[in-house]
Amino acid sequence: MGELKFISTYSKTAQIIKSHGFQVKKSYGQNFLIDQHVVNKIIAGSGVCADDFVIEIGPGIGGLTERLAPLSKHITAVEIDKNLIPILEDNFAGYKNVDILNQDILKTDIEDIIASRGFDSAKIVANLPYYITTPIIMSILEGNAPVKSMTVMIQKEVGQRIKAAAGSKDYGALTLGVTYRAKAEFIANVPRNSFIPRPNVDSVVIRLDVLEKPPVKVDCEKLMFMIIKAAFEQRRKTLINCLFNLLDLGLSKEELAALLEKCGLNPNVRGENLTLEDFARLTNAISIRACRNR
Repeated sequence: MGELKFISTYSKTAQIIKSHGFQVKKSYGQNFLIDQHVVNKIIAGSGVCADDFVIEIGPGIGGLTERLAPLSKHITAVEIDKNLIPILEDNFAGYKNVDILNQDILKTDIEDIIASRGFDSAKIVANLPYYITTPIIMSILEGNAPVKSMTVMIQKEVGQRIKAAAGSKDYGALTLGVTYRAKAEFIANVPRNSFIPRPNVDSVVIRLDVLEKPPVKVDCEKLMFMIIKAAFEQRRKTLINCLFNLLDLGLSKEELAALLEKCGLNPNVRGENLTLEDFARLTNAISIRACRNR
């Protein structure tokens, strides 16, 4: 196994970038972590151990990879920027348990990655690019791949949305989507001066433990998330107006009002005031009524 000396420091990161003539790309949201205290918290929070297969999203120059490799059975690092691949290959040339893929994680079959490496499941660790944080999180949680957990660095604002309470300004479709699929735990706050180049926002590290089964029973997941999405597309409007205007449910406003009352909800309620349990109950009621009307 090769020997690296803490890539995630200012001096080492600057040295690697300069020696390879690498130019940071804003289009990829590249901010390299240079704080070993934060790295330690990510590693500890991930719970990665000797038998684990790890998929690292956006390894950059390998700051996290360097620390994860000695702890895990195998790591597949998925990096979209082809210009970072030679750097990663150089840094980890001596590591038999690290392989590198030059792919877009949103176009990558995670289940195939896990199976082709001979594993039954994976843990994901990542410093996610802020501009596609939500799509990456939801594509993984909604997929069928056997992922145990995701320990990710994300924009602080996104972390607040994930853990928001019903009725708050941060509460929305992301909150509900994550709650349905996973248990969220905050690991650490990360100041913007922990990176080069320095981002314009602070970050948080959050761990999402994927649930074996959702906390609510719903007859049609697809319909529930259509309802949730509609509820927050025009969040200042009543839920009835959102559902009536944005979805083809085959129900009148009067029928929707009756269903809300049947579910113990005020007909004038807004989507932001419904819990996941409320949305599941309403979805089941709408599903039954809509089927009868067709």
